[in-house]
Amino acid sequence: MTRELLRRAEALNANVAGGIAARLVAVREQLRGPIVLTTAFGIESQLLTHFIARERLDIDLVTLDTGRLFGETLEVWAETEARYGLRVRALSPESGQLDDLLAGDGPMGFRHSVAARQRCCHVRKVAPLTQALTGAAGWISGLRRGQSPGRRDVRFAAADPARGLVKVSPLFDWSEEEVALHIRSLGIPYNRLLDAGFRSVGCQPCTRATRIGETAREGRWWWEDSTRECGLHSGTAVAA
Repeated sequence: MTRELLRRAEALNANVAGGIAARLVAVREQLRGPIVLTTAFGIESQLLTHFIARERLDIDLVTLDTGRLFGETLEVWAETEARYGLRVRALSPESGQLDDLLAGDGPMGFRHSVAARQRCCHVRKVAPLTQALTGAAGWISGLRRGQSPGRRDVRFAAADPARGLVKVSPLFDWSEEEVALHIRSLGIPYNRLLDAGFRSVGCQPCTRATRIGETAREGRWWWEDSTRECGLHSGTAVAA
C-alpha cells in the first residue's frame, strides 16, 4: 500500500501545474476514489473551496466543529454555503470522549500542560478527522510552507500510509500575501477576524491575533513553547 501511495504522490509532484484550478483538477483526475477537503474556513481553505465550486469538482467539503469555534467562523461558514450553494459536512467530537475529557481536565484544562492540550485537540479534532477521512483516496489541506518553520518542507503531494491516502496541499508554495490578494480580488468570503490580525483561526480559547514579527501559527496556543500543531498534520505524511 505504501509503495502505491508513493507512486501516486510522485505522479502528482512530477506535474505540478501553476494554477489552483489546474492543480485541483489534476488531483481529481489522478486519484481514484473519494477526495476530502478539510476546512476551518481560513483563507487558504476558502480559496480552495472557491475553485472546487467553480470547477464543479467532486470533492467533499468537511469541517471539524469542535464546539468552541468563534462566532465569526460560524458566520463565514454560513456565508460560504450561501455563496456557493453547497453544504459543508460538519463532524463533532464523540459525546462520550468529550464527557470524559471534561470530567478529567475541566473546561480549561488544556492550559495546564501540553499533554492536556493535546488530549483536547485529539478529542475535538483528531478523532473526528479520522471519521472524515475513512475510505478517502485523497485529503486536500490548506498547508503552506510559509505558515511556520515546522511546515517548511510541505510538498504538493505526499503519501499518508497511516490513513491509506495521498495528502495534497495545492497552496504549498504560495505566500500568505498571495492567498490574501486572491481572496480579496475574487470577493471570496473570509473570516473577519483576519482584519483584526488573526492569521490562523482555530478554537476561540486557543487563538489570538499575531504580533509583529510572529508567524501565522504563533497566534495558536501562545502560552506554550511548542510546535503550534494540534495533531491533524503531525507525523503521517511521507514525501514522495
